[in-house]
Amino acid sequence: MRLPSHQHRSDVTSLSILIVAGGAFGYVEAAVVYYLRALMNFHENYSLTHYKTLLNLGFVTFISPQHPLLISARITNVEKFREFATIVLLIAVAYVAGKNPSQRVGAFLVSFACWDIMYYVFLKIIADWPGSLMTKDVFFLLPVPWIGPVITPLIIATAMLVFGARLFLRSSTSSWK
Repeated sequence: MRLPSHQHRSDVTSLSILIVAGGAFGYVEAAVVYYLRALMNFHENYSLTHYKTLLNLGFVTFISPQHPLLISARITNVEKFREFATIVLLIAVAYVAGKNPSQRVGAFLVSFACWDIMYYVFLKIIADWPGSLMTKDVFFLLPVPWIGPVITPLIIATAMLVFGARLFLRSSTSSWK
């Protein structure tokens, strides 16, 4: 079913705002990481030599580090709650942007994907990091740290962006298309 022209314009505008909001939050994330790395005197890659592998999928590894990944356990915990707050923010933005459950899922996927992609773009601009798409990174700290090459979240986020945009635009007139 094709949307009426005014409805389609409204959804495209909302989608554009989701993309901009996700991208802007990607900058906020990059700035936080930049500050943390400056405080930690971080120069190249994380020291990820002392950890227990919980699950290795090849493109992402879930670990249990023997030492806090950041300056201290307290700062690591603050960072975990900041990550959780970011997800809550993206869920709230998606809820407001979507008119029904499937459109909200699409909105979440779009904003999350733009946040993640632009995080790496802005880190490259601000800190000239990562050096390559194969550079190892810590993707998330929740529920346990996730590590792997930078290309992994970029590929996943690109797929999320495409799928989420299609879901958002196709789901504006029904509850679960």
